Amino acid sequence: MENTKYCQTPVGMIGISEYQNSITKLFFCRSHIFRRSDSQETPVLKEAARQLAEYFSGRRKVFSLPLSPEGTEYQKNIWAVLRDIPYGETRTYKQVAQAAGRPGSCRAVGTACHRNPIAILIPCHRVIGSNGGLVGYAAGLEIKKTLLDLEKCNHNLEVLE
Repeated sequence: MENTKYCQTPVGMIGISEYQNSITKLFFCRSHIFRRSDSQETPVLKEAARQLAEYFSGRRKVFSLPLSPEGTEYQKNIWAVLRDIPYGETRTYKQVAQAAGRPGSCRAVGTACHRNPIAILIPCHRVIGSNGGLVGYAAGLEIKKTLLDLEKCNHNLEVLE
C-alpha cells in the first residue's frame, strides 16, 4: 500500500508518497486534499518531511532519501542527470540532453522534466531555457522561480550532513 503525507511549505501544500520504504511521488497540491484514512506516516515519510523542512530553511542542499520514480528508462536516465545538478545551479535542456548522452533530445528532456513524479527531490526546477529564461515547470513558473530564488539566496549557508 502506498502511504502519503502532506506538508505545508513556503510554496504551498506538498504531498509525499512512499511505497515499500521508498519515495514514489512528491507533488504540489493545488485543490482540495483527500486524506486517505488508511495512509500511515512511515519512517521514510517522516524523514522526507524533515529533509524538506531543512531544504526550505536553507540548511539542506542534498537529499538522502530512497527514491523509486516510475517512468521509462529514458526518463529515469534524465532524472538521474537532474539529481546531479548541484544546489543553486541550473542547466539548460540542451546541457541535460548532452549529459544524458542524447544531445539532440532537448524536447524529450522537457517531457521527462514535465513527467517527473518526484519534484524538488529530483530537481527539474533547475532546468532552464537556452536563453537563461524560466520555461516549463509542471507546478507553474512562479513555484519554479521561488525554488531557484531560495537556492540562490541560501547557496552559501552552512548545510546539514
